[in-house]
Amino acid sequence: MRWRRFILVSALAMLGMSSANAQLGELRHNLSVGVNAGVNLSSVEFSPTVRQKNLSGMVIGATARYISEKYFGMKCGVRLELNLSQHGWKEFVEDFPDLQYQRKMTYVDIPFLAHLAFGKDRGLQFFIDGGPQIGFFLSDSDKIDGDWDSMSGVVVEQHTLPVKHKFDYGITGGVGLELKTRKAGNFLLEGRYYYALSDFYGNEKKDYFGRSAHTIITIKMTYLFDLTNK
Repeated sequence: MRWRRFILVSALAMLGMSSANAQLGELRHNLSVGVNAGVNLSSVEFSPTVRQKNLSGMVIGATARYISEKYFGMKCGVRLELNLSQHGWKEFVEDFPDLQYQRKMTYVDIPFLAHLAFGKDRGLQFFIDGGPQIGFFLSDSDKIDGDWDSMSGVVVEQHTLPVKHKFDYGITGGVGLELKTRKAGNFLLEGRYYYALSDFYGNEKKDYFGRSAHTIITIKMTYLFDLTNK
């Protein structure tokens, strides 16, 4: 089951963090906090399939990061975010440009990330983040144009279904560059991918969809300033 996979991924991520801290290296105590903002390019994995384009939405939130160790030039730590994030999907039907449908869904997302960085203490660094993410559905809105009811062979059940499962969970990861300065703080640019293991519509045998899960590409900027740096 998908929740078992989520637990396994979470356990492996936590084990990876613990293993990194257990290695002999240069101990560090670098706590940073800040803000992040960017854009989501979202779609939904439906079964049966629904033809889609990516839907753009915003993501904005707060970030905390703790670097605990430097091991052979690699900085090891953890990163936590609390984000207000827009997910959803946008549909299209070939040869019928007048038919338009989109649903934008707002969540509070909380990614728990292992953070590995390579580079100079001051200057440019390359980093990799990855780990589990949970989310809580807040609200949604949709927009529809055209006579969808007259189309035969086109899936439209998703247009009227309400969100049944408001707790979202999955795995996320990405790469990025960080510019670390002595006085101005730290500036991060990153790309990230999220794959949901949960469905937001009902997925029992009696339900129409067996799969309705978010997939999201995120491009974002983050600004962090150090609270402690030893």
